[in-house]
Amino acid sequence: MSLLIRGGRVLDPASGRDEIADLFIEDGVIKEIDKKIKKSADQMINASGKYVMPGFIDLHVHLRDPGQTQKETVETGAAAAARGGYTSIVAMPNTKPVVDNSDVLDYVMNKAKSVTKVHVYQAGSITVGMNGEKLTDMEDMAAHGAIAFSEDGKSVMSTKLCRDAMHKLAELDIPLLDHCEEKSLVQGGVVNEDANSKRMGLPGIHNVVENVIAARDFLLAKEAGARLHLCHCSTKEVAEMLIKAQKMGDLITAEVCPHHFTMTSDDIVEGPDVTNFKMNPPLRTKEDVLALREALKCGAIGCIATDHAPHTHDDKNCSMLEAPFGIVGLETAAALTHTELVLQGVLSPLQMAEKMSYNPAKVLNLDAGTITEGKAADLVIFNPKKTYIIDKNTFASKSKNTPFHGRSVTGCVDMTVIGGEIVYEKGKEE
Repeated sequence: MSLLIRGGRVLDPASGRDEIADLFIEDGVIKEIDKKIKKSADQMINASGKYVMPGFIDLHVHLRDPGQTQKETVETGAAAAARGGYTSIVAMPNTKPVVDNSDVLDYVMNKAKSVTKVHVYQAGSITVGMNGEKLTDMEDMAAHGAIAFSEDGKSVMSTKLCRDAMHKLAELDIPLLDHCEEKSLVQGGVVNEDANSKRMGLPGIHNVVENVIAARDFLLAKEAGARLHLCHCSTKEVAEMLIKAQKMGDLITAEVCPHHFTMTSDDIVEGPDVTNFKMNPPLRTKEDVLALREALKCGAIGCIATDHAPHTHDDKNCSMLEAPFGIVGLETAAALTHTELVLQGVLSPLQMAEKMSYNPAKVLNLDAGTITEGKAADLVIFNPKKTYIIDKNTFASKSKNTPFHGRSVTGCVDMTVIGGEIVYEKGKEE
């Protein structure tokens, strides 16, 4: 099977390539990249006026499988990923049961291989049952394919246990994906602590909740020589820490989610869908958003991830105090990144590809995130001129909990290719 992609703007962060070119793909591999390829192929795609980027890689996805498949499954989550231009995703371990052993890990990975072409990787939990008391058998899970370890949804509150985990992960050369939250300081908070929390009469979550664990874990990672990746950064103080930590190279990496560089607590709309604005960390202030954008621009934050967190309508159809944290993000991330960062001059199109493909691949030690001859043809074709309204009712995800429903964006995933096979094409959705 061969594929010829003609006339797209090829964006390869690994080489710095940013030019109009053709791609010839055969047997799942990129065979040739040139200005004008004079070959026939089984299928030809006209990519004129569009970006051809490495397939996006999401470091932070909740598939809810096993245990909460009414919210999402491996299959529906992967379908949402493909629609969003993602060719690889990392599933978080806070399922039911927790992915704290190789049996549960094997379940997810084997199921993924049987239901989707999307590369689904699984993170193992740091502690047994995510109870923060005893480390899991990381070595065994790593041998079964755990690509990272995380306690996402909470922090490992024991400093000693977290330090022990980092020393073990340094030996394994596997990253710790770090949810930074000092539990004792949350105190029932559901939104950012600011004038809006006071206006709504809701308990707030102060920046220090995130900042204090980020600072602790910076120090622990430096001492252990561990690879620490900060998840869903949301505060200006963490952004400033990351700028200072750039001298540590690839030991400290970080991600930011589109909702945290796009919205503030000022955007929370009270009404029946208000709980779709409840996420953890919460939407912060304009000052925080500007700091996060600056950290993205200078490279201190190297990755854009979604923290795709599906919940059913019934889950969210309650008060802000009772509703679970989280929003879906796989199908809106690329459009929001292009609209809010590329079109506003924060990132170039090549940097968008770097933050969404190449840098996440480096965090995970994956041979991916690049458009290079001889590499797997995992690609996304992105239309940078298409303006449309986000409609949650068109999502492939089982859940529709998004604050972006009805928002106008510019930039659309037209096609996702995995191993040379078209797995999603706009207009041909099932």
